[in-house]
Amino acid sequence: MHSPPAVPPPRRTTGRAALVLGLCSALLLTLVLLKWHPLVTADRDVARTTHRWAVDEPGLTHVCRILTDWVWDPWTMRLLAAVATGWLLWRYAARWTAVWLAVTCLLAALVQQLLKVAVGRSRPVWRDPVDSAHYAAFPSGHALTATVVCGLLLWLLRRYDAPRAVRRTALVAAVISVVGVGVTRVWLGVHWMSDVLGGWLLGALAATLAVLAHRRWSP
Repeated sequence: MHSPPAVPPPRRTTGRAALVLGLCSALLLTLVLLKWHPLVTADRDVARTTHRWAVDEPGLTHVCRILTDWVWDPWTMRLLAAVATGWLLWRYAARWTAVWLAVTCLLAALVQQLLKVAVGRSRPVWRDPVDSAHYAAFPSGHALTATVVCGLLLWLLRRYDAPRAVRRTALVAAVISVVGVGVTRVWLGVHWMSDVLGGWLLGALAATLAVLAHRRWSP
């Protein structure tokens, strides 16, 4: 059985990161609720431009639909987290960490849905849509879920001292996934730019708070 690294990153740094992410998330949420004109204008400008590109490039749009509906779909990400949970139980007998990972993903999904209901933001509407989506817009569930799952898995790889090549490959895959899923949601015209930004911020905040909780209460 392998042991986690003896010296984790400083808790103070993680706490500061959580504070900054929390403030940024609260600020963006406030601006969305107030329908701040510059933000709304920027969202509409980006949405019109990307929608025009999506209509003009059907091949690329089809690729984006495959990526967002299958590769980076929230359920795909949750399945990846479930596999990691099983890996923790089988390889390291780390029950507490496995439960922590599963509970964090469940809470992130719950918070996402509650925020959608509370904010009640409408999605972009087009006369010639290239894709469709349900429920409210803010925050992007795809962006939030990918950020939470990828962030936690990267932290676990570091904690359990995975080979450097594995960690670097995982980092590249995580960055491509988190950025890519946000871009595809805007490209397909089912989210505003600030929905995706909100998903990224809230996902990063959830992952950071989860790491803090693990360091504080892990047996």
